[in-house]
Amino acid sequence: MDTLIRLDLVDFVLAVALMAIAIGLSAGQRLGLEWSLAIATVRTILQLFVVGAILDIIFRLDNPWAVLAVVLVMLTIAAVVSRNRIGKKIPRLLPLVWISIFVSTAFTLSYVNLLIVQPQKWYEPQYIIPLAGIILGNAINGAAIAGERLVSTINASQLEIETHLSLGATPQQAVAQYRKDAIRAGLIPILNQMMVIGIVTLPGIITGQILSGVSPLDAASYQILVMFMLAFTNLATAILVTQGLCRQFFNSAAQLVR
Repeated sequence: MDTLIRLDLVDFVLAVALMAIAIGLSAGQRLGLEWSLAIATVRTILQLFVVGAILDIIFRLDNPWAVLAVVLVMLTIAAVVSRNRIGKKIPRLLPLVWISIFVSTAFTLSYVNLLIVQPQKWYEPQYIIPLAGIILGNAINGAAIAGERLVSTINASQLEIETHLSLGATPQQAVAQYRKDAIRAGLIPILNQMMVIGIVTLPGIITGQILSGVSPLDAASYQILVMFMLAFTNLATAILVTQGLCRQFFNSAAQLVR
């Protein structure tokens, strides 16, 4: 296989020109997206160059504490984003989401790193950081979709829940179906992606590896691993988040908290 074709300054300018053309199209069609496209372009360039520079330093350091620090920062940002999507008014939601994402991500990373990939060093940044980023990016969706669905359903079904409680149901029984529906909703995006992967879409991992010169079969193997990682992590995160949220809606006397 050929090695990666590196992009020089001229290639980069031509890439930016694509966004300039997009801005021109927006102006020509009077869509009013010129400023948004310009800001998105600048932010993309700055953010990715900054991340690339930081990761280059981390890779050169080859230190387990540095790798763990990067993953923890990514985890915390993922938890904050998920919390904001679910709702900021729910008490103790941030630590609940943080712990849920941490548990599911830590288990998945440990399983894949120690049993499947098996790098020479367990903290190999070449594997840990990219895999953690992919997992956390999808865990945000799993936690946010399942959590938001559960919260909105419970808020809209308070009379029904209180009826179940008055008939002798436990809090877990009263919201069991809502929780199941929320978990299923959290899994819809990854399941849909798995159904059409390789037929309609070629995800980033397999595309990036093929572009870098990796054999398509090897790239496909890693993409399969990634998809299974994401499916498991999303399910585990959704289960943990919804379980914790259900407890938040009831007091010690098993009464629904409005």
